[in-house]
Order: sequence, then structure tokens, then C-alpha cells
Amino acid sequence: MLSPEGLVAAAAMLMGLGLLAWCLWPGRLEVPRDVGEEEEEEEEGIPFMAEEGSGHCRLLCKPSALAQHLVRSLGRSAALRGGRWPWPRWPQLQMLWQLLQPPEPEPVVARELLQLPDAGLVALDWLVGPWGAAGGGGGVSSPVLLLIPNAAGKVTGGLLQLGLRALERGFIPVIFNRRGHNGCPLTTPRLQPFGDPGDLREAVTYLRCRHPSASLLAVSEGSGSGLLLAYLGESGSSSRLLAAACLSPIFRGRDWFEAGMPWLYEWPLLLHLKQGLSRYTGALAEVVDMDRLLGSRSLRELEETLFCRTRSRPTSWESYWERNEPLRDADEAAVPVLCLCSADDPVRGPPARSLPRELFRSSPFFFLLLSPLGGHCGFPRREPGRCWAHEAVLEYFRAMAEFLRTEERRKGLPRPRRWGGPPVEPPVFTWQRSYTR
Repeated sequence: MLSPEGLVAAAAMLMGLGLLAWCLWPGRLEVPRDVGEEEEEEEEGIPFMAEEGSGHCRLLCKPSALAQHLVRSLGRSAALRGGRWPWPRWPQLQMLWQLLQPPEPEPVVARELLQLPDAGLVALDWLVGPWGAAGGGGGVSSPVLLLIPNAAGKVTGGLLQLGLRALERGFIPVIFNRRGHNGCPLTTPRLQPFGDPGDLREAVTYLRCRHPSASLLAVSEGSGSGLLLAYLGESGSSSRLLAAACLSPIFRGRDWFEAGMPWLYEWPLLLHLKQGLSRYTGALAEVVDMDRLLGSRSLRELEETLFCRTRSRPTSWESYWERNEPLRDADEAAVPVLCLCSADDPVRGPPARSLPRELFRSSPFFFLLLSPLGGHCGFPRREPGRCWAHEAVLEYFRAMAEFLRTEERRKGLPRPRRWGGPPVEPPVFTWQRSYTR
């Protein structure tokens, strides 16, 4: 029998679907497009994937040996030829398909709380099944895949499905939950700003200590990519990651908040955030005006109240984004990053204004896989797996590991050995510049 909370959630879902159908029928949610400019830009990049009914995907990147290897690997992958997509012209339904459909099979999660230097907590959710801790996952040296949810802390069915697919293939998937998000206790009156990677850095350091011989990988979803991109830029060659990927990332945080989203997307997200924040009214009342916070009518107003209009350290909206823009230190990133985007993403906005194409043209570490269709974190397909972007991400990680093994054999790079005694942590991994020339 459904709990009262379950009944409310079901009613909200049915109301949302009804409103969506009403809006889709007259075409009220069409994504605005600057046709002349965007059609010209869409032809840029390497075409290497054709989907029946979906057009051509293109890879935009700076030419290099690494880029050539990635093009070959993705071009050969059968996972990227998933057949005709359902609802190819309705990105809204593609997104809801991934958000609302539960993962199959139901995942089993083991939670671990990590205490931070200021006594705050973040939660690490290890996906251990449906097979339990003894089966399905990798061994001691299997790659660890860090999954980063969106900035609202919502762990979607799509993100869980990606974790299960990774678990089946020998990865060790773990979900990073920010302070106060997804049931993680808020022990200090401080939440994590949009692009502040401090807590993520602590989590990565812990994962390296727990799995010293494993490769560390990271993938983010939607607005959560702002955190991952900021971490890669701030950390540079000391990120400890082998590779990273972003699904439908938000590249320009301030522009995204100021432009706003269609109300059908912003309203549920705002409601989700307010519901989570209301649990910590007593703790947060010391630092922010809770009446103003819970009365916010837009994501921008909520973000500004929570992080700029604080009682102890107020700051301006401009100063906040100087410290929290995802790409503020993008030139310092030294880890390959694959960004999967669709031109019809109704959340990110039109490609001409929301995609930093010059970054992908100039940086040897950033790769843009742009599809004409797919919605926001949708990319659906009818075959098993549901989302072809998940298969592309896992193939990309496999290609990066294969490229490194080939380069190590070719150059005769020594591997660390142990001749007894306590285990020794390997040196911090860094990509060599020669790989990206």
C-alpha cells in the first residue's frame, strides 16, 4: 500500500505528465533556434555515427593521436548504432523517459559517510548489486567510477542505470552525494556552491586511498557537470583521475541561471530543492533568511539567497560566479573529458549560446560528441540499455585505458612493483602532453 508521501509523488507525476502533454500538443515547448547560425555550426566536427531517424553525430576536438584513437574506437562500437530512437522530435519526452523510468534491475546500495575537515559530511553510495557485495562488481584493481548527480542532488533512474551497466562490466560504481543532498545529514550550516570542488576533492582523495591500485574515473549528469568541470580545472594534473565524462553538461553556470528554464522543468526542480532545504530550517536559519529562501520563485533567486545573501559573509552575484563558473580554469585541465550533448537540449539552451565550441577546438583534453537529437540526459534507444550515451561513455573509458596501455608498451614506461612490505600508493597519475599532439 502506498504511503502518503508516495501518493503525493504519484499525483505530482501524473499532473506533470498531463501538463507536459498539454504543452506538447500545441508545440509550446519548442526549443528556440537561431537557424542560420546553428545549422552552419552543426556541420563542424568529425561525422562518424549515423542513426536511422536521428541524423549524424559529430565529434568536435583538436586533432591529436588521442583524438584519432577515440574516433576509431567510437566508430567501431556497435553500442552507438542503436536503431531508431523513440519520439525523435520530442526532447521533452526523451528526458522524462530517462528521469521517470526506474532502473532495471533494482540496484542495491551500500552507503558510507565521509567526514570532511570542517566536520561536514558527504555520502558515498556504493552500487553493490542486485547481486550483493559478492557478485557483479570488479576486483581490487577494477576501475572505480564516480557518479555525480545533478546540482539538485537528484539521483535519476538514468544515473542508476549507468551505474548498473558499469557494474556489469567490471567497474566499481559509487555515487557522490553533496552535503544535505539525497538523505546525507547536514552537520554544518553550509551547503556546497555550484562550482566549489572542495568536497569532491576530499572524496577523490579518499577513493584513491581506499583503492590505491585502481584507475579512477568520473561521470556527471546535467548541472552536476559544473562541479566536475570546476574540479578538473582547479586540480589540473593533480586530479588523480584517468578520464572523465559529462552527460548534457551546463557549461556556463551564470548564463544558465539568468536565462532560466521553461517552467515545466524549473518548477519541479525548485520544488525538489525547497523540500530538501526545509528539512534543515533550524541549522540554516543561522546563516540565511529561510523565509526568503523557501519563498524563492526561480532557481536564480534561490541560489542567490542561499550563497550570496548570507548573514555572515554576503557577496555579490558577480563575485559568486567568479569563484563558481565551471570553466573558469578550463585551460588548466589535464585529463581527457568527453562531453555528450544534444542540439535539442531544452534545459541547456540553444547550442549557439550554450556550447563553448572554441574550448573543444583549442584544448587537446576536451571532446564534444554532439547529437542533433536526444533531449537533456535522454539519448534513448529501443534496444537493451535504454540510453546509447551510457554505452558511449563506457566505450570511451575503455578506449582511454586501451590508449594508455598501448603508449606504455610503446615507450617502455615502467610500472610500479612491490616486493613485499606494506602497500605503496602509486605516484599521482598525469597525462603526458605527447599523447595530445
